[in-house]
Amino acid sequence: MQLLRAIGFFHGNILLFCVTTGAGIFVSPKGVLKYSSLNIAVSLSIWAACAVLTMITALSLAEMGTTFPRSGAPYYFLKRSLGSSVAFLSLWIKLFTYPLGIATQSLIISTYLIQPFYTRCPAPELLKKCLALATLWSLGLLNAQGVLTVAWFQTISILVKMAVLCFISLTGIVLIGIGKKENVARFEKAFDAELPGVSQIAEAFLQGLFAYSGTSVLINIAGEIKNPGENIPKSLITVLPTVAVIYVLVNISYLAVLTPQEIISTDAVAVTWMDKVIPSMQWVISFGISTSIVSNMCCTILSASRLFYTASQEGQLPLIFSMLNNYFSPTVAITQIIILASFLIISSDLINLIKYSGLATWVLRGLYMIGLLKLRYEEPNLPRPYKVHLPFVLGSIAISLFLILTPMIQSPKVEYIYGFIFIFSGLLCYWLHVHINQHYVCFDKVTCYLQLLFNVSPPEDQDDGISTGEKHLEEIVL
Repeated sequence: MQLLRAIGFFHGNILLFCVTTGAGIFVSPKGVLKYSSLNIAVSLSIWAACAVLTMITALSLAEMGTTFPRSGAPYYFLKRSLGSSVAFLSLWIKLFTYPLGIATQSLIISTYLIQPFYTRCPAPELLKKCLALATLWSLGLLNAQGVLTVAWFQTISILVKMAVLCFISLTGIVLIGIGKKENVARFEKAFDAELPGVSQIAEAFLQGLFAYSGTSVLINIAGEIKNPGENIPKSLITVLPTVAVIYVLVNISYLAVLTPQEIISTDAVAVTWMDKVIPSMQWVISFGISTSIVSNMCCTILSASRLFYTASQEGQLPLIFSMLNNYFSPTVAITQIIILASFLIISSDLINLIKYSGLATWVLRGLYMIGLLKLRYEEPNLPRPYKVHLPFVLGSIAISLFLILTPMIQSPKVEYIYGFIFIFSGLLCYWLHVHINQHYVCFDKVTCYLQLLFNVSPPEDQDDGISTGEKHLEEIVL
């Protein structure tokens, strides 16, 4: 079994659009508007600016996937450019950010499914978390059945997402075009509100950029893309501007119907919007949004489990994570991700989940850009089918520093200290990993017990790992 280059330009576009248009557009408007001091003009400007920043960083990351066209390209790239310790640090961060994103999506799904039954008050938090946990574990079981089972969701998902987003966008355009006073009044006074501070703008960007997360999916599966040197940049240039236009139109539609105060007072913005437009159809849009987010969540679990699978083959995670069940799925890696996400669902607030996920993501992207510059200097003759312009790389580093440091300097909070302690404690864990790995035989018995419990066995390509780029798990059909 191995992953073949089966994803062309068309399927790459579908996958990128499907993953990018996930939970963010249904929850980030609240955070962007809140940190924009309820200033509509600033909020819409930030959404447009987020699209530009996402394009810059995505094209910079594309050089990694085209230079090293293999699955797990960012992980391998860091190991090649900055060493094993930094690669482990990225793995440590993703061990946190992947479950964080999955937990966020689970909470959003439960909110949209429950909120139609509580039209006059917020849904109970306990009920939302119980439904989120049930959805999470159901999708974990689904992923354990193999990649082809998950692939069924993708074909339907793209249609559902386009239908929901186009309906919201076109409805907003029509309402503004009709010219009713209540729909256009807020835009006439868009520049009258208070301007946010620098730290607030940085936090608003973190909220908005969360909606564009997932743009690195093609880089993560570069080993499965036909002609990655051409198709990865083309897909990014084709899909991301389309997503940006849709996102701006959706936000305009939200603001045409709801006041800024109404938007920041609800986690289910689209449901509240539908309750004002067509109250009797509220459940339809809730179901449509939940279905589209479920698809995105499935892809996230799939991608995360494959990262842990690859890291296990490289010796930076226990051997048990690279063992497969009868459906050729890394069940133990999936279970670990689900358990971590479950803890986050129980203990975390939604808007903070987005903030901390964004900070960790931009720490990683800063490391990628530093590695890119280092490799260009040390290996200038390395074949690069696609080479991004140097200002884009430097711009990505500047963006990362701005988004990471500005909130900490302008409005320091103890949570930021905890976040960085967690991130850089990965270096301590790496030292422990190297030390324990010398006595790995002590864990053989535990591995055997887990192997029997989950009914898994080592893959045939165990010794090849990611460094050869020749052996993979299975073919993805899209």
